[in-house]
Amino acid sequence: MATTSAGLLLYRRTAGGGFEVLLGHMGGPFWARKDAGAWTLLKGELEPGEDPHAAALREAAEELGLDLPTASVPDVPLGEVRQRAGKVVHAWARAWPEPGLDLTRARSNTIEIEWPPRSGRRLEIPEIDRVAWFPPDDARRLVVSAQGAFVDRLAAALAS
Repeated sequence: MATTSAGLLLYRRTAGGGFEVLLGHMGGPFWARKDAGAWTLLKGELEPGEDPHAAALREAAEELGLDLPTASVPDVPLGEVRQRAGKVVHAWARAWPEPGLDLTRARSNTIEIEWPPRSGRRLEIPEIDRVAWFPPDDARRLVVSAQGAFVDRLAAALAS
């Protein structure tokens, strides 16, 4: 059965009227040397009965390890996508107010995985090992492929 996740795509305006999005690089040895397709919006699985938007806010805060900015306007709903393995991801976007986010303070929560696979050996890793701001074209190239639609939907929402 496919899982359902929810996440938050934080964004900031740039000089000249553009924007950048904040993505997290997935942690652990499998993703360590990967770049394209190894970045994601800050997201995680819904708890039973949990509101997807509430889950998006909870998961983003956990993976960023920082307090989220208070929304001065309602979060932008970005809909959902189905990733290649079947996971459904719901997303919202929220503007990051100036001054900028100090990314050196970001500290993701950790998870335990079996590594190498089927070895019986357990390893504790950060869910997200680093975060960075990206312009839309770079974000589309680096993010998990299905999640590129969220960048496109945000661009459309900001243009209207």
